[in-house]
Amino acid sequence: MRLITTAALLALWACAPAFAGGDPKATIDGFDAALLDVMKNANKLGYKGRYDKLTPVLQNTYDLPLMARISVGPQWATLTPDQQTKVVEAFAALSIATYASRFDGFGGEQFQITSEAPTTGGDDVVDTKMIRPNDDPVDLNYRLRKSGDDWKVIDVFLSGTISQLANYRSEFSATLRNKGADALVQLINDKVAALAPKG
Repeated sequence: MRLITTAALLALWACAPAFAGGDPKATIDGFDAALLDVMKNANKLGYKGRYDKLTPVLQNTYDLPLMARISVGPQWATLTPDQQTKVVEAFAALSIATYASRFDGFGGEQFQITSEAPTTGGDDVVDTKMIRPNDDPVDLNYRLRKSGDDWKVIDVFLSGTISQLANYRSEFSATLRNKGADALVQLINDKVAALAPKG
């Protein structure tokens, strides 16, 4: 299973479950449960089944429009509403496809929440570990923001420091600046296509 490598985890999009609610910790608990269920049934579901099952999980628990905007950076304001919609749709597809591709099996992994605390600006951070048999645990820290009555994930930090959205921003902003919005959407869609199984 590809989860065993840190490189694979670096490709992850921050995502969580259809169980978002009024408690940041409960949001991540629900995400972990949904993700483990997909992992345990990964072979039976196949890539498309995992993608379909994860779609409502990500849509309901992650603030994908905000994450897309943060990933693009200040140039977001230069996009038309139609271009913004296309970027959000492509970004969401990439988020789902990454999880469907990476979490393609189960080897006894467990998720453990280690701490939860408010941070600056009213956000909340939930620190977790993915416990892997016969391997070092992986730290996955989630930053959440209140959206209506729910807390939604807006970024994920691997090893406590590596921001998923920061990793994308340099590539996305450079593509938008040098080639335009259509090229940015194509770049993201190409990433989605590359994650799908061949053949």
